[in-house]
Amino acid sequence: MNTVIKERKTTTAPKRKATTRKKPIANKISPLEVKFESALDTLNQAKPFAKSLYQTDVYQLANELASTSEGMSVLFKYAHLFDQAGVFLDGDWEDPTKLQPPFVGGSLRLRGIYSILELLSEMRMLAIAKGTYQHESLSPEHASSFLNEVLALNLDLLFPEEQETELEEHLIRAQNLFTYLRQELSFESVAEQMVQEINRMTVQRPILTRRIIELIENSKLLINDEIDSKIVEELEKYSRATDTPTPLSEEAAGQREYRLKLEQASKEELISEAELFAESMYETGLVSPYHAILLRFLNRKYQEIIPSALLLSETGVTSFNENKELIHDIIQLSIYPETKQAIYGLSKMLNRGVLKLESLIPAIRQLFELPIHAEVKIALSNYVNGLNGISINGILVAGVVSVLGQPLGIGQGVNPICQSARAISLWAQYDIDKLFTLITSAIRDNNIEMAFEGELINSSLLLDGVATQNLQDLDPVSILLVPHLDKIYTEMMKRTLLRGEDGHKWVNREFYGEWIPSGFINVIDPLTLNVTNYSSFVKLFYATHHPDYNEGYKMLYPNPVGIFLTNVHGELLGLHAVSIQRIEKDQHGECRIYFYNPNNDGTQNWGQNIKASVSGFGELEGESSLPFHEFVSRMYAYHYNPYEQGDAYIVEETIVEKVETLARESWGKNYEWA
Repeated sequence: MNTVIKERKTTTAPKRKATTRKKPIANKISPLEVKFESALDTLNQAKPFAKSLYQTDVYQLANELASTSEGMSVLFKYAHLFDQAGVFLDGDWEDPTKLQPPFVGGSLRLRGIYSILELLSEMRMLAIAKGTYQHESLSPEHASSFLNEVLALNLDLLFPEEQETELEEHLIRAQNLFTYLRQELSFESVAEQMVQEINRMTVQRPILTRRIIELIENSKLLINDEIDSKIVEELEKYSRATDTPTPLSEEAAGQREYRLKLEQASKEELISEAELFAESMYETGLVSPYHAILLRFLNRKYQEIIPSALLLSETGVTSFNENKELIHDIIQLSIYPETKQAIYGLSKMLNRGVLKLESLIPAIRQLFELPIHAEVKIALSNYVNGLNGISINGILVAGVVSVLGQPLGIGQGVNPICQSARAISLWAQYDIDKLFTLITSAIRDNNIEMAFEGELINSSLLLDGVATQNLQDLDPVSILLVPHLDKIYTEMMKRTLLRGEDGHKWVNREFYGEWIPSGFINVIDPLTLNVTNYSSFVKLFYATHHPDYNEGYKMLYPNPVGIFLTNVHGELLGLHAVSIQRIEKDQHGECRIYFYNPNNDGTQNWGQNIKASVSGFGELEGESSLPFHEFVSRMYAYHYNPYEQGDAYIVEETIVEKVETLARESWGKNYEWA
């Protein structure tokens, strides 16, 4: 019978005549390593159905080894044997190609068996990266990239701070792991991965930037002589953007001293400060707390410099000049260091020119002193750490300004609320009056009212919905509206259950607005749950949306569509709501669909080499894009205008076959095809 462990050869030193000393053993191993080697060998020889009986011994001994820095090298020594022995058999870590770097840190921070399995998995990945284990489906380059990303996302474990209290055992193991990985991997590659991660996130211009700022803070630990100067320059650019990007702010010992320096500065110096802050903000999408201090100072004494501090376009300057009093009050009430990111939203809002909407100015002013329901106060009070002078009304105004300026920066956070996030984004773009009506009602009454086919629905009278009371990673407007919107959307869908068709056909027009096209098609039969008429589904979408087949009709409004969300292996994760923003040909002449994805990351990998892009193909801020046929392969439902379409029969069968192949080999595996 073959065993995991080969017989170990030892070497002895040459004999010397005049000595009686005991000869050293070159390959002496510790008793704990002997036990681990034996347990791994026993696991290897066990039958597949019995391996679970012996895995625990391996995990326990691995736990003991990982608790010491020396033990990590022992685990790596055997890492190339883990798969053969069955260390991960029948578990979540069995297939390394399905693992994702963002989930590693969370597993390592858990007590118990999961943190040990995660640690062993990283050792296996290191063995692949170093070439001591040749995996049939994972290249050394992929494994190295995986580990570099893991390190970049968990720099707090790579560079642990001094602890006042003793760390728990699982965290000691995690730190030992990261210390070992750092020794074995290129430190510069980790820094390069960090830059890529920050670039990827900032280019999407989210309203909430906490995760980005955490990465930037951690990245400061990477800056040293080992790193290429260009990488250091990129990291320092982001670090300055969130801290002190100007001469006066860099000289100041803190926010109070910076405020005093502004009092002493000349007008020319203030203009220079304003321009540098604005340049940094637009280059990175990030805002310094010192920018808020400057803006509040200018608001009192030099309002004419504010357009420079916001980098306003011609439209923005006009909007500012026509609404100086309103802008003054917005800044005074809502722009503080704690709400600094709203400065970017304010700039984008003015540059959009939305204040030309006559009803908007009184609607914003109403928010300044609108009575706030007690439950709303509780929900919003934790949005900033310590109010420091800003009121709940001020937080709301800052949130509204951000949403109006960055309607594609709205995210669903770590919550299953894609429908509601999409709704707020759509209204912020095309139905601001409706958005403000809902905001006002939710603030004052903790209730919103919407009509479905003539009957009013009040959110306060409903119980069902997928949103929880502890919504995470949301902007103030989403915190306010999502619980209500979620309940109402769920109730509307309930009222269509017996119609024999997908309820979205009616609900979307009632919920979002009548500008949603009346035509609707779903590829899944609601009665049999089978895929039906897929060829017609694809051809109709091409005939109504592709510029080469739809007689030249342009989209006037975003189109809410349903997609099958798949992972990096094309496996179905669930249904998801996105909006098609526009359809155009990119610089290479390829037709692309530009869409809004409320998920936190718009650069998702959907498998089959379908990777959404957020830059490089003409994407606007907050947009993702894919080649037309790739996006269509993930759709299950869409709206269309039956009066604006070309002839479906001219769409080539080769196109349909290409799309259908992608569909059948991904989410389609979960359905019967009629």
